[in-house]
Amino acid sequence: MTNDKSIVPLDWQIPLEIRSRLGTSVGRQRSMQADGHLLLVTHSPPRPEDHVRAFRLFWRAPDGTWKSTEPGNGMNSLENLLGEYEDRIAALDSYEQDAKTADAYFNVLEELTPIHRATRNLYQVLQDARKMCPEYLDLIDLRNRAYAIDRTAELLLSGTQNALDVTVAKRAEEQARTSHQMATAAHRLNILAAFFFPIITVTAIVGIDLARVGSTLGFEVADRFLPFVFAGVILVGFVAGAILTHFINRRPSSTP
Repeated sequence: MTNDKSIVPLDWQIPLEIRSRLGTSVGRQRSMQADGHLLLVTHSPPRPEDHVRAFRLFWRAPDGTWKSTEPGNGMNSLENLLGEYEDRIAALDSYEQDAKTADAYFNVLEELTPIHRATRNLYQVLQDARKMCPEYLDLIDLRNRAYAIDRTAELLLSGTQNALDVTVAKRAEEQARTSHQMATAAHRLNILAAFFFPIITVTAIVGIDLARVGSTLGFEVADRFLPFVFAGVILVGFVAGAILTHFINRRPSSTP
């Protein structure tokens, strides 16, 4: 008795042993063999947004004829499937060559990762089929082509990941350099503020009336001495600023 909801077309005269192993969903990619019949369960090239894998079935009868769930000759359909993987990988390789930012590399990786998994499993399907049916010589070229596709996808995935790591490292280095420059600028501003802080404090307390400076210190200042008082205030402010700057720049002593 057959399952009318099976993914295998009802007009395919395949052994019940194979048909009974398939349900209403495709599951993983795999190959099955019984009584000279070979069935390949494969996936279409996936996309990141795909939640359910689209499947393609390829059946080789004992007389060497191929059938496929895709239109056309079964063997040609299988070759077309491999061609679709090759085209997708070539397009992603072009995107990777044009990528300049981390987001661009992430987009390539997002689409390439499921492609790489699918190509690896597809190669394993053809390799298992070759072992199950060593007399089917038409599987050799298909298996070798699938291996080349998987290898290309693997190298592209590795290269894209390395390029992403380099890009992220460069951005981190640039951010660290910018942060260092900002910290250096802030430190220089603190030094300037510390150097002029005593002068600003004195002028804020006594104002700019130089005669008031003398009265504040307890003595009257004649007009002819005002320039000397001004110079003295400036000199004291600079000395105090230099001392304060020295304490700010002094490195903390290492603890024993």
